[in-house]
Amino acid sequence: MKGILGRKIGMTQVFTENGEAKAVTVVEAGPCPVVRHKVEERDGYRAVQVAFGDAKRTNKPDKGHYVAAGMAPKRYLREFRLDADEESPEGEIRVEMFQAGERVHVSGTSRGKGFQGGVRRHGFGRGPMTHGSKYHRGPGSLGSRTSGGGGRVYKGRKLPGHMGAVRVTVRNLQVVRVDGERNLLLLGGAVPGAKGALLLIRKTDRGGR
Repeated sequence: MKGILGRKIGMTQVFTENGEAKAVTVVEAGPCPVVRHKVEERDGYRAVQVAFGDAKRTNKPDKGHYVAAGMAPKRYLREFRLDADEESPEGEIRVEMFQAGERVHVSGTSRGKGFQGGVRRHGFGRGPMTHGSKYHRGPGSLGSRTSGGGGRVYKGRKLPGHMGAVRVTVRNLQVVRVDGERNLLLLGGAVPGAKGALLLIRKTDRGGR
């Protein structure tokens, strides 16, 4: 199995063998029971559905999906694609699938920042902040001249707008420590999302790319 679901707990630091402090993110990873196996003949592709977290409430379609699998409803349900020669796991996926020193990709939803201007959202420069200036943090000139350029604002231009709350993948993080008794995974560096956010942790076989 290449991946597991987890919940971000927060950040702390650990000390390496040579006494160096290292910033890590603590993730509660699994256990993730296998809910369903998808096969090429029936579904058109190979994948495994895994669940994570206890659900406070659920709707009837989701409840029936879990009842068919013989388990209580869970909060999250995600799929992991399988290669043609990869075996589909059984039972549940646990954090012991990782080892210290491995590299992983971590996907999650970034923190939402609301509506932000161009200076914060895109790193635009600002105008003079002196008393006589009437232009400080505005986006500046947007369109081109009428003759030849169409006199309009082109699509894709960087402008103020909603910032954050998008899917982000941080690649090539190192697994610093694995705690199987408490289902904890310590990853070097920061991962996207606020405390309690859902994370998808996948092994990488691309040499760190």
